[in-house]
Amino acid sequence: MDDELLLFAGSASQILGRSIAHYLGCPLGASEAIKFSEGNLFVRVLENVRGRDVFMIQGTAFPANDNFMELLFWIDALKRASAASVTAVIPYFSYAKGDKKDEPRVSIRARVCADAIEAAGVDRVVTLDLHAPQVQGFFRVPVDDLYSQPVLCDAIAAKNLADLIVVAPDAGFAKKARAWANRLGVPTAIADKRRVDHSESAEVVELIGSVEGRTALIVDDFTISAGTLVDAARVLVERGATSVYAAVTHGVMTSEANDRLDASPIVRLFMTDSVETQPHGLSEKVELVSVAGLFGEAIRRIARRESISVLFE
Repeated sequence: MDDELLLFAGSASQILGRSIAHYLGCPLGASEAIKFSEGNLFVRVLENVRGRDVFMIQGTAFPANDNFMELLFWIDALKRASAASVTAVIPYFSYAKGDKKDEPRVSIRARVCADAIEAAGVDRVVTLDLHAPQVQGFFRVPVDDLYSQPVLCDAIAAKNLADLIVVAPDAGFAKKARAWANRLGVPTAIADKRRVDHSESAEVVELIGSVEGRTALIVDDFTISAGTLVDAARVLVERGATSVYAAVTHGVMTSEANDRLDASPIVRLFMTDSVETQPHGLSEKVELVSVAGLFGEAIRRIARRESISVLFE
């Protein structure tokens, strides 16, 4: 691996960080994060980073605010230690959901977070399947929003599921669902979802397309409560689907989500390892698909000043 590159992992991404380091054939840099009794965080880089290109891997989930603040502290510590550049590798950028002011007197949270990351001194951001792709425009530094679709599609294709059809959980995800379907060489259907408030659930009220006699695959960028996935699965079974699978990039699984998934007709939920700090574990129906190779290849190419456009094909 390149001598000028250093790889670190924050407390929210230790497992993924080690997997990425293994892919790259380099060790993780030495560091420590301490949480004091009143909640204060303290981070320390334990080796020389002067003049080096540094990649800091840190997700922002469970607990989102603590892990986001830790990311800022890591960036600041590395810049103050004279790193030549600091790239924040954020497997799950939770506040990307807050991308607009869609009602009076609310914060555009993703923009606030982008400003904070830039103010801390970051030079580049690498992330995965932003909920709102326009969040890239909130940054003035380069942002690489990687796609998990090829990795998840390969894992699903290996299962050789018969008579597969891809189902979008709502009209807003229809374009991405068609990309999934094109890659898998199967048709699509769309569930019509209605969300009436800020609760972490929505109601599926209609289905556009026929799933009768088919294996349905619901695809989405993330799930928190699993409510939408489970409602969609119920509708698909009612409409004649022989079995139902689901795939999401980010599994932000609460205890309620695990219970719903266990009681649902969903046979298997495929999701990446972008979130590893779930406080309640994962349902036995979950199958993790690693994105370490995807991030590792992006890091390798960025460090060597090579194009990463091949990763978006």
